[in-house]
Amino acid sequence: MTEEERRALEERLQHAAQDLYQPLPKDIFDHYNVKRGLRYKDGTGVMAGLTSVGEVSGYYIEDGEKKPMEGHLRYRGYDITDIVDNCVREDRFGFEEVIYLLLFGKLPNRETLDGFTKVIGVNRILPDGFAEDMILRAPSSNIMNKLARCVLASYSYDPNPDEITLGNILRQSIQLIARMPVMAAYGYQAKSHYHDGRSLYLHTPQKELSTSENFLYMIRPDNKYTHEEARILDTLLMIHAEHGGGNNSAFTARVVSSSDTDTYSAIAAAIGSLKGPKHGGANAKVMGMMDDIEKNVSNWEDKDEVAAYLAKIIEKKAFDKAGLVYGMGHAIYTLSDPRAILLKKQAGAMAARHPEHEKEYKLYNLVEELTPEVFARVKKNDKVMCANVDLYSGFVYKMLNIPPELYTPLFAISRIVGWCAHRLEETIGNSRIIRPAYKSISKAQKYKTLDDRG
Repeated sequence: MTEEERRALEERLQHAAQDLYQPLPKDIFDHYNVKRGLRYKDGTGVMAGLTSVGEVSGYYIEDGEKKPMEGHLRYRGYDITDIVDNCVREDRFGFEEVIYLLLFGKLPNRETLDGFTKVIGVNRILPDGFAEDMILRAPSSNIMNKLARCVLASYSYDPNPDEITLGNILRQSIQLIARMPVMAAYGYQAKSHYHDGRSLYLHTPQKELSTSENFLYMIRPDNKYTHEEARILDTLLMIHAEHGGGNNSAFTARVVSSSDTDTYSAIAAAIGSLKGPKHGGANAKVMGMMDDIEKNVSNWEDKDEVAAYLAKIIEKKAFDKAGLVYGMGHAIYTLSDPRAILLKKQAGAMAARHPEHEKEYKLYNLVEELTPEVFARVKKNDKVMCANVDLYSGFVYKMLNIPPELYTPLFAISRIVGWCAHRLEETIGNSRIIRPAYKSISKAQKYKTLDDRG
């Protein structure tokens, strides 16, 4: 078959499928009483399970109606704001404490935390030959795909990959949590070298460093980073570690785990979910939108000019024509996203110490301030809207000089902790496979022999 014949065949196949695969009319979901996206019409989620890992609250129900409230995020009952504020006040790294809390359900004392941090450190080293065979021999242009491949490949290096006892899943979880930053850093270095033509740097992970320090150490050619940089990255890791069982990637981990499959398959599936721009890739959308605003708004401090351009975005006349102001609004949070509040506070402090970022930081603040009123005016909709964590996370990564292709992998480095906790809860605490129903809307047809078909 020639290249022209192959292309012609592919075009015919695509044409044959066009009529079948079309968006379903929205009213058909109402007709069959199907909760589109597993959500009710008012935006509340369909209750699909029980969890003690994390709690996300941003509204309450009164007299059957959804009412807005200040947002709260709790890990095992502890408010994330208290966790982060305490670590900042004591000027210590807190991600390792969050890992222990989510996996074991309680806060560690100093001795336990020191020991657990050492366990994380010694588990960072990849198996012999792993970097060469699984990362360098097949470099990927997308680090998320490389992470998924690395996690799946880890199955082959595990002497006991399939056992789903508590101890074995915990062992696998701790190893993957420790190794994910190394896999991401090496995946980035391979991409940078083989796809972008830059020098290749593979730094040995340092067991005595915190996760945030170690990651900055590995991705930078000279290994250098400041305490301030590592501290704010540590905050990002803490606030992204868990977000309830209903977020798409955690739910994916639970669905796959409910079949009693291995840890590596479940976590790789969650990575695939997080990669999507509707989930973990959202901060990249924010950065693209903000770059567009910066290029098209001449005076970043002029509220009227910024508001006018936001109106164009909402009217689908600017940026990607999707009509969305990325980084604004959330499925659960209404009045506030606690993660955005924490990150905005630290981003502001960092921008104040680095004047080259201060003007841009004020523009982000202005987008946050103006979007709700512009949205209400353009859409004639009184929906309560707040900034979500994605509005500021990409900006913080930018201030840290972290390459954009590592934004979503950093999300995975953090969120794998929640995935592992949910997998443990689903596998050990629940014995039923998750199998929701789908209503078939196809009609019965009579089979035709090959010669009778048109």
